[in-house]
Amino acid sequence: MNIKFFAIAAALLMGACSSSPKPADWQLESKSAMERSVAAYLEGNSRVEAVEFARARAEISSTGRFDLMARAELLHCASHVASLVFEPCSGFESLRQDAPPAERAYADYLLARLQPQDVPLLPPAQRAAAAGNEDAIKTMADPLSRLVAAGVAMQSGRASPALVQTAVDTASSQGWRRPLMAWLGVQLALADKAGDLEAAARLRRRIELAQGSMKATR
Repeated sequence: MNIKFFAIAAALLMGACSSSPKPADWQLESKSAMERSVAAYLEGNSRVEAVEFARARAEISSTGRFDLMARAELLHCASHVASLVFEPCSGFESLRQDAPPAERAYADYLLARLQPQDVPLLPPAQRAAAAGNEDAIKTMADPLSRLVAAGVAMQSGRASPALVQTAVDTASSQGWRRPLMAWLGVQLALADKAGDLEAAARLRRRIELAQGSMKATR
């Protein structure tokens, strides 16, 4: 599965040392490991996620660079936000005092506590989303960034049913079981609250289908 990393993690990939004509081994290995880790998490395979993330951390640590490790931790935590798992990004927090301002701002964005003066520090695609612009979220080209932004909106209580539907459609189109189940759960809660028995029953059947597929990956 091809996952596009959002801009804040770009330096972790092939351009992290752009002065070198050939990527160093750690760049190739960390890029591949991070991709596999995020893909495994979104697909619902926590075991593979943990193994690959540990491999990525080991490769990045060989550089002794706080900024790159901070970006890897943020990417790891962003995949959790995309799946509506809202918790402190502990790996990043241990690096916060040495992380660049942009990384600190992104960490606050993931926690839905970004200060207005720090919005310009975000990648361009996330700036409008951080300001609560749902249209900007729906039109994000990168599906992972779109789900992360929707997760931030949900965490801050600003996600409309239309945005929830966008998140469901995004996760479904990518085959990302974990966020799909999480966002379907939100839709189910909305249907139950509205007393829409037919929609609720259909959503329960869909969650059961997705859940069965997730169990098969473990």
